[in-house]
Amino acid sequence: MVPFIISGSDTIERNMEITNIEPYIVPIPPEGGEMVEDGHFWTETNWVFIEVETDEGVVGVGEANWTVFRARTVVQALEDMERFAVGLNPFDVETLRQRMYNGNHFLHTPGVVQSMVIGAIEMACWDIMGKVTGQPVYNLLGGKVNDRIRSYTYMHYKWMPPEPPEKAAEAARHYVDKGFTAVKLDPVRPKEGPRNPRIDELEYAEAAVAAVREEVGNEADILIGTHGQLYTHSARRLAARLEPYDPLWFEEPVPPENFGELREVVDSTSIPVSTGERLLTVHQMAQAVENGVRIIQPNVGLTGLLEARKMAGIAQAHYAQVAPWMYAGPIAGAASVHLCAAIPNYLLQESLEGWNGFHNDILEDGLEWDNGDLIPPEKPGLGVEFDRSVLESYAGEYRPESS
Repeated sequence: MVPFIISGSDTIERNMEITNIEPYIVPIPPEGGEMVEDGHFWTETNWVFIEVETDEGVVGVGEANWTVFRARTVVQALEDMERFAVGLNPFDVETLRQRMYNGNHFLHTPGVVQSMVIGAIEMACWDIMGKVTGQPVYNLLGGKVNDRIRSYTYMHYKWMPPEPPEKAAEAARHYVDKGFTAVKLDPVRPKEGPRNPRIDELEYAEAAVAAVREEVGNEADILIGTHGQLYTHSARRLAARLEPYDPLWFEEPVPPENFGELREVVDSTSIPVSTGERLLTVHQMAQAVENGVRIIQPNVGLTGLLEARKMAGIAQAHYAQVAPWMYAGPIAGAASVHLCAAIPNYLLQESLEGWNGFHNDILEDGLEWDNGDLIPPEKPGLGVEFDRSVLESYAGEYRPESS
């Protein structure tokens, strides 16, 4: 580790420069652990990791997510936008963001690929800063205020529509017995939207949520996901059916681009509305909060840590809480845990079951998950490093992605 030099004019942190960005496409193997248990979850997708190299020999790791159908496009964008980062001090993350956000007239309204690139490079810069200073990233974000990060998991690793509602109850019991105090289900998926579910679909959704509530009682919160697949009036109908079961949130009930319609849902239900996994900037998240969202779900692989920290500040000013999205690889997962550790208004962190299987195999030391909680790493930087033999054995084997 490069020591942190406090005195003198030629300190490492002042003079360090980014020299290269090395991308890695890593396909998740079909045998990737519990995430393919019972064959319920499709893992034929690709992670995009990066290593940001510096002239001082310090290397930071980052991750772009979610890259479905776009892994090779993201790598090309990383190569195209590397010009904005090379030569810059990795401590200058705000300057980095401004260069990559304002460096050209048509960069100013970012798309998802550009945001992935910014998020990944910025994430790696925070890793470098932590390694140089000898501090975990949460200490650079304001210090650790949460020693344990309460997590939740999707139940779809063990249950998915149209399986019987009683099987949803069994899946919920499985995860509560593992230590989770919150579980999430999409009772009307999987379909693209917006759409209007038939009455039998709404009845099925209610039956599934009712079965879960009956099974777990007050042992766990229930989180309702929809992936933005509903029309506004459909979301209101579903919410009315689910209110008696007291869900902790109703996630992305309508597509993310129309905040006025989102407000219509907020005003029609007592269930807190959450959103954010597809929002790219602090400006978009501010509009969500201004329209009544009280649980925001930033995706650090799209926003970067600095932007996500700003989003959390906006939420805090409105008494809103933060529950970061996380369906990604372990580098973005670690970054998200650091964010939760440093903010007073965190609520929950999405977890991929217990972060076992390939998520841990590709790291020297994986993320620590303990009885429902993620434990913030204490090592400098993001606190995770690749197992080089595993990374290099999988990198470059791009797998055609499926829906």
